[in-house]
Amino acid sequence: MANEKKLVQSITAREEDFAQWYTDVVKEAKLCDYSNVKGCLNYLPNGYAIWENIQRDLDKRFKETGVENVYLPVLIPESLLQKEKDHIEGFAPEVAWVTKGGTEDLEERFCIRPTSETLFCDHWQKVVKSYRDLPLVWNQWCSVLRWEKTTRPFLRSREFLWQEGHTLHATAEEAEARTKMMFKVYQDFVQDDLAIPLVCGKKTESEKFAGAKDTYTIEALMPDGKALQSGTSHFFGNSFPDSFEIKYLDKENKLHSAYETSWGLSTRIIGAIIMVHGDDSGLVLPPRIAPTQTMIIPIAQHKEGVLEKAKELYNRLKENGIRVKIDESDTTPGFKFAEQEMLGIPTRIEIGPKDIENNQVVVVRRDNGEKITINFDLIEKELPTILESIQKDMFTRAKLALEDHIFEANTMDEMKEIANNKIGLIKANWCGDPECEDNIKAETGGFGSRCMQEEDQKEVHGKCICCGKDAKHKVVWGKAY
Repeated sequence: MANEKKLVQSITAREEDFAQWYTDVVKEAKLCDYSNVKGCLNYLPNGYAIWENIQRDLDKRFKETGVENVYLPVLIPESLLQKEKDHIEGFAPEVAWVTKGGTEDLEERFCIRPTSETLFCDHWQKVVKSYRDLPLVWNQWCSVLRWEKTTRPFLRSREFLWQEGHTLHATAEEAEARTKMMFKVYQDFVQDDLAIPLVCGKKTESEKFAGAKDTYTIEALMPDGKALQSGTSHFFGNSFPDSFEIKYLDKENKLHSAYETSWGLSTRIIGAIIMVHGDDSGLVLPPRIAPTQTMIIPIAQHKEGVLEKAKELYNRLKENGIRVKIDESDTTPGFKFAEQEMLGIPTRIEIGPKDIENNQVVVVRRDNGEKITINFDLIEKELPTILESIQKDMFTRAKLALEDHIFEANTMDEMKEIANNKIGLIKANWCGDPECEDNIKAETGGFGSRCMQEEDQKEVHGKCICCGKDAKHKVVWGKAY
């Protein structure tokens, strides 16, 4: 039993030190650890399995909208990167360069991919000639490298995994429609599959992606009150295509500019899953994304028939499409329970001699600890219903928590009062002047603009909380990771 206590006590309580709690969960659940390359992670089996499920589900959603997967090089020539001035200026501090090939100095240095707009445009310039070549709706699953000064597991690392979608269209309207479509795909995926409620909208001019005309973001609120940008979709207009001289002939043989979008979601979303749903016992994974949906734990497994019955149960559940494992280790049931909780497995099934005698099993929910006794013959029918109930309940709890931590301010004094005494996001009016945006952030101790929700922009009344001029936008403000 000493080991069981040690396993649980190795996690700092969330209320005591949220940042340390997060680090402890990542470590104890064996999701990732730092490599010998400073700022870069080793993704361990438990963590990578979550990413594989994210990739599987999101890729399916992409392909349902007509997306095709490709893969482009990791190296970008400096001359190529320089073709889009705003873009390179936005990424310059984070770019890593390759200057040698073997023992020879390179004639031109290569950037290690921080993002791939330039590579896609370079290829499209060669292959797009006619309206018949459009649209191109492509995505690649890859890693990128950004030389971050401060790193934290999943939330910010130098090399990270992501998907980056890039599309090219004949008209601005088509490109804008695709930008908003992928924005909606992200919203649906994160809320439906990850059970994370979101605040979604357009970024302000100063916060949009380098080189973009418009950036749309999905923002999740963490329990410490900070927002986590969890996915973005960008409308580039024709700035990139024109820089790369991408033109196409229409049906009347007239030359036109093309229009581009890009959109991405990365492994930082795993950090959101950990923080939004986790508790003092470790991870709590939504069933739809959990690598293992139920862990069968034999009780008194040394007794005759227990392991055999557990394996029979395993086979039945597996045949019905449930991701299931058996813990046959020689540790105590209490230790197994603690480990199952640490890993965030949505349910465990306890089966022992008394359960076998009564032709039943006990299902324990990870999210709320509820114990449910189920007839052994009905488990494959009942467990999917329980898993779906967990999924919905996790989202409902997280949504209530989000709603309870969104506040409104009508004056700067009100906003500072909320910022100093409450945890969460603040909605407040803004005139649209970047100077006011900067002043609001400075005076509130770091509450920057997160997004402008579409529903809040239909009728904006009142004054800017900073300068007192007529407001043009209602903005969601918050501290961010």
